[in-house]
Amino acid sequence: MAANEQIGTPHFSETFDVLIVGAGHAGCEAAAASARMGLRTALFTLNLDLIAQMSCNPAIGGVAKGHLVREVDALGGIMGEVADSCGIQFRLLNTSRGPAVWSPRAQCDKALYRTKMREKLESIPNLFIKQAEVIDLVIEDNRITGVLLRDGRKIAAKSTIVTTGTFLNGLIHCGEQQYTAGRSGEPASVLLGESLKRLGLRETRLKTGTPPRLDGRTIDWSRFEEQPGDSDPTPFSFRTLQTLTDLSSRPERSGVERPVGEPVTDAKGATTDAQATPPSSTLYPLHSASWTPPLRQISCHIATTTPETLALIKANAHRSPMYTGQIEGIGPRYCPSIEDKIVRFPDKTSHQFFLEPEGLNTHEVYINGMSTSLPQEVQSAMVHSIPGLENAEMLRPGYAIEYDAIDPTELDRTLRVKKFTGLYLAGQINGTSGYEEAACQGLIAGINAALFARHISGAPSSPTVLSSAKVGSQDARVPTPEAQSLLPASFTLDRTEAYTGILIDDLISKGTDEPYRMFTSRAEFRLHLRIDNADARLTPHGRRLGLIDDTAWAAFEAKQLRLAAFTHLLETTRLNDTDLTTLTSPQNCHLDRSAQRVVERPASPVAAQPQKGDLFAQLLKRPETTIEHLIPALIPRLTAEAFAPWRTALTAANPNPYSLIPNPCRIPAWVRNELKTVETSIKFAGYLAQQQRSMDRLRKDESREIPSWFNYAACSGLSREMVEKLTKIRPSTLGQASRMQGVTPAAVALIHTFLEIQARTHTQQQARIA
Repeated sequence: MAANEQIGTPHFSETFDVLIVGAGHAGCEAAAASARMGLRTALFTLNLDLIAQMSCNPAIGGVAKGHLVREVDALGGIMGEVADSCGIQFRLLNTSRGPAVWSPRAQCDKALYRTKMREKLESIPNLFIKQAEVIDLVIEDNRITGVLLRDGRKIAAKSTIVTTGTFLNGLIHCGEQQYTAGRSGEPASVLLGESLKRLGLRETRLKTGTPPRLDGRTIDWSRFEEQPGDSDPTPFSFRTLQTLTDLSSRPERSGVERPVGEPVTDAKGATTDAQATPPSSTLYPLHSASWTPPLRQISCHIATTTPETLALIKANAHRSPMYTGQIEGIGPRYCPSIEDKIVRFPDKTSHQFFLEPEGLNTHEVYINGMSTSLPQEVQSAMVHSIPGLENAEMLRPGYAIEYDAIDPTELDRTLRVKKFTGLYLAGQINGTSGYEEAACQGLIAGINAALFARHISGAPSSPTVLSSAKVGSQDARVPTPEAQSLLPASFTLDRTEAYTGILIDDLISKGTDEPYRMFTSRAEFRLHLRIDNADARLTPHGRRLGLIDDTAWAAFEAKQLRLAAFTHLLETTRLNDTDLTTLTSPQNCHLDRSAQRVVERPASPVAAQPQKGDLFAQLLKRPETTIEHLIPALIPRLTAEAFAPWRTALTAANPNPYSLIPNPCRIPAWVRNELKTVETSIKFAGYLAQQQRSMDRLRKDESREIPSWFNYAACSGLSREMVEKLTKIRPSTLGQASRMQGVTPAAVALIHTFLEIQARTHTQQQARIA
């Protein structure tokens, strides 16, 4: 049945509330959210063994991307938990800068990530994972009512989410060779791609790429700079830390178990019993100071190209599909191929890249920073031109891939296609790049598809809290009858609430002519949108939607109580003589922000010495003072029950945490991160208040809706170009219109004026019709 044909009463083989096409990072989050909200959900994939495949870099997070993962987790998503369970290196990035740009990153075991994600999905009630190819959409009265499979079956669904990644008409390029594929070794989704074209949606053609993979046993690792992970790692998921903050019971083991003594080989080819994961009793010792990842941690290595490498690439750049005209799609500006770097930056004499193992049970090594589509023999010579890689065996060549994407201005803020009812898009099909960008879209699309499916079933709309109940060994959300009838009709986030809201707003307001990547610089209010407060911003939303269970909610409330109590302590406690002795002692030291080494408190010749009677909060506002400086004097005051998890962790980390000399220097990373939340709110109170006023103004503009009947052509004073652009995108609010490219403040003021005029005219016309 063609997508543009009208049908009567088709015969459906199965019926679901929500159906997701594609089991990549967007599809997994969409499926999990929908099913956990109580909807009968189907997830269709071309290959059950490649669910949540890491097609490119086997890592989660990074600058700004880590913010997205934290937000997904805070709303009740699953990417953060899975990454924590199979991470083999954890690093908190940008800790030498302000807390607004701190970002977690984890190198993951690539194969294990797929396994753990599938285990997670299969444990969720209401979720049915199926292997089949979707080739068409079934449409009835401008509404998507299901899908058609290649085997001829029709599957009915109240709402459908398409998350096809790079598979839509995918075309791989490696030198002069090109062939159809969704990614290397997997077929492209050609029939579905053609079906979506018949819907009449605006499309674009994009390109991305991947680097060669090497055999770690053939690398001379001694020639490269080692890059270890954090000794005291920071996990992605707030729920991961429940094992440390809940002192009522011994924490259960999380992650992957291997029998003690089982031989494990790593990327370097080493085999040793010591690499086996420790037994459950030692993985999370009761009341341990810090979080311990469940897998053995590894190092990555830093390398640079040589003049020979650059000369080789320059001599063969004409053979790259990017420069022969073979590739038509537009590639990512901020993640260019190595040949693109050489051509665009000819003055640079070297380029940095990273050697990153893809797992604990494989020798495969990913070359981060060397994405390329040069011919295979050129790639091999390029690798061998680097000291330490002279004998490296290339296991897989790099390649570029072109694919179809839909112009995201075709979507509304819920990620629904505006021209059709019941159709949502998420992930790379919307023009984004990256696992994290896909995951946050999948979560929002999954939530809204579930809400829509419930809404058309006849349930009224209003927010409430869903209860949770134990089902077998899983903590599953079971909506009460009252809760089922009181959910909102849709769920959206704006630019003041989350990076996720910024990403979606950028896409639907401006579109994109290249793969969109998230950066902290895209956020106007990034001091508000930090990784440490993602739960405070978003977990109440997740709770109302039924995505946060009782255990996670209790841990969230306990954390907020700790932070509020600590803020009160700082704002009401004054320094005494003992505090002055402690704070001015030469032995007063603290961990630096990366929590990797103990350093002495930096002397400040111009800073005024603390005085008796000063409030701790007043002292903390000084630029040279951090919470680490004050902790030695504050520890004896952490007597309230709310501070019990901190006291326990500090006791475990320091032999004698209550002695004044030597002062406690070890602050576990998770405790430090919570303390930093309070420090940021106090130290930057003025800036936060200023941003809050700006956010209030933005929300005021967002509250001024532009109705669908508004006629931009009737606004005298708007240029023809602006009328065409506004009519094409049809922004839903005045705020969205103001962020469109080329729309000036004067134009926004004009639209605001005509909103009043046209509203009166429209009301009169409706009255006459009535």
